[in-house]
Amino acid sequence: MPGSFRPWLTQHLAALESGLLERGTAVRLLLLAALAREHVLLIGPPGTAKSELARRLHRAFDGVRYFERLLTRFSTPEELFGPLSLKALEDDRYERLIDGYLPTAGVAFLDEVFKANSAILNTLLTLLNEREFDNGAGRRHTPLVTLVGASNEVPDDDALQAFHDRFLVRVPIAPVSDDAFMALLQLRDGAEPAASPAPITPGAMQALLDAASRVALGDDALAALAALRAECMRLQLAVSDRRWRRVVALLCLQAGSDGRAQVDEIDLWLAPYVVCAHPQAVPAVQAWFDARIVQAVPQPLPWLGAAVAAFEQQLEIEASMPADDDAAGGASGKLALARAIGRTDLVGGGDAAGGTGLLRIRAAALEQRTRRHYSSVHIAARLAQLDEVLAAVDAAREPLADELALLQARIAGRLWLPPELVQRWTGAHRDTLALLDAMAARLSAARDGFAALPLDELSEVPAAPAVAWG
Repeated sequence: MPGSFRPWLTQHLAALESGLLERGTAVRLLLLAALAREHVLLIGPPGTAKSELARRLHRAFDGVRYFERLLTRFSTPEELFGPLSLKALEDDRYERLIDGYLPTAGVAFLDEVFKANSAILNTLLTLLNEREFDNGAGRRHTPLVTLVGASNEVPDDDALQAFHDRFLVRVPIAPVSDDAFMALLQLRDGAEPAASPAPITPGAMQALLDAASRVALGDDALAALAALRAECMRLQLAVSDRRWRRVVALLCLQAGSDGRAQVDEIDLWLAPYVVCAHPQAVPAVQAWFDARIVQAVPQPLPWLGAAVAAFEQQLEIEASMPADDDAAGGASGKLALARAIGRTDLVGGGDAAGGTGLLRIRAAALEQRTRRHYSSVHIAARLAQLDEVLAAVDAAREPLADELALLQARIAGRLWLPPELVQRWTGAHRDTLALLDAMAARLSAARDGFAALPLDELSEVPAAPAVAWG
């Protein structure tokens, strides 16, 4: 049965994301939370497709009603829960006509959700947590699958914190980046949408929940959760016991729908969107997860940069080092004088007829004699020093390439991992590998430069450039 989840879940993710730019993370968190019957808060400025995501989510579920409202401080309970029944009032009953309103919706979207007054919020608290609605003297069950709230900002009012905590998943939504801006400008309204897959039935949802109930927490997942809790304490992020329990259920649903029997530490990629109450805290938890759990962060390799710069500087010094003027018979002074006064006849004895090519050859030969010459022992020592660093580069590259291959194998075929997250993880290793390759190319060029230094019969063995690496 678990293997049958992937095809239709993949289709629904594609339909939700179709025509939207840089919304892969939001789409996956939205659908996953809805399947777990959890509520989602989208935090971001107007015009970032928050309401569009909610409407698309509604179309993914079979036989559920949709309800949408923009809340203000002047909103009344009647706008959300329906008008009072006049007939019931005649019989001294305080009941609402709820048909078509929030108590009968399966998927609901409340924009500017934190602007509601206390009369609305108190009723919403019960509806979100227990999925029940008090109508007159009786309490009735509601068919609510998920409520998607939207807000430009997270509330600071303590009175709203209990309501804010009802949203298990809280997703920051930002305008498209510069990289996607040109694609945004070229989007066309009314473009043909992606084919709508068959809607998700209550039976399919129950099968998913049953599969999730059979998923176990692996040892590495438990260790990662413990480490995450310690990091939350360090960052002073308050996470309730109830929230920890609910995030485990979300992780199990993710693994179960993927056809896996255990949750592993990679599944905690969604943790920043559960433990962080404010969008500003998300990057810090993401950075911790990338470095501690996935171990996929760019490595600047300062030791290698210092080594490359030291050898390049040493090569420049040795290549431009002048020969001793006495040993060179004053050749360097003669060449400098000729250049200064523009007299080419001083550097080769050319006649009035020209002999320009010969003069140039003689000038080059003279210039070669003015450069410092080095013994074969000196050059061999320099090459050996460079070979040592090149070997260190190779030694650093091999395990990094292995780590990239291992990471790719671990995340291959994972349904819920956002493509941009996969790109960030694998890109971190690729960037470091590219840096190693670029540094190796510079070291090889320096090696060629040392090998091309003028030879003499000196015998000293040079000291390595003063730089530490490793």
